[in-house]
Amino acid sequence: MADIFHEVDEEVRRERLTKLWERYGNYILALAFVVIAGIGGWRGYEYWQDQQAAKAGAAFEDAVVLAEAGKHREALDAFARIANEAPGGYRLLARMREAAETGAQDAKAGVAAYDAIVADTSVRAVWRDMAALRAAMLLVDTAPYSEIQARLESRAAAGQAVRHSARELLALSAWRANDSGASRRWAEMVVNDGETPASIRARIEVLLAVLPPQAKG
Repeated sequence: MADIFHEVDEEVRRERLTKLWERYGNYILALAFVVIAGIGGWRGYEYWQDQQAAKAGAAFEDAVVLAEAGKHREALDAFARIANEAPGGYRLLARMREAAETGAQDAKAGVAAYDAIVADTSVRAVWRDMAALRAAMLLVDTAPYSEIQARLESRAAAGQAVRHSARELLALSAWRANDSGASRRWAEMVVNDGETPASIRARIEVLLAVLPPQAKG
């Protein structure tokens, strides 16, 4: 008797499945096609992205070789093409190198290129800070201390990613402006920060040695 009920249940389920398939079969097939096509399209897009990244990487390496060989005009053109055409990561690297190559030939134009990166809110803050630092490096020998201060003071605060180099440049700029008080203040921030890299600390200690003695109150 149990076998009969089992056979009846199987027949009922089969009949229900048949009716469901007759009613929704085309929709099921269409959905399956969409899923398969979507997976295939995504795989194709990933492959295309990988190819574009590999192409951009090779172009970037070629541009670096040109720069290291002293072919600055060709390198500048190559970095500019990558900055305009490459995927996001290489585009930003190329913009930074393009600004560096420009600054090597024309400091004012190089500063403008770095400033454009600083002003670009789509760029991550750490890269914008790095661009601000590089612009200040081009200016430190010629610009007044007030300009270097305006560019770097906020980036020299505790916890900022580029604070060590920012403080060093501020100390140097103040020293060039004969503002020994400001120079000493920034220099002491460098030496009192336990995370200051050894190379920066060593240079700042030399600067501190040549500053006039601090006035005693």
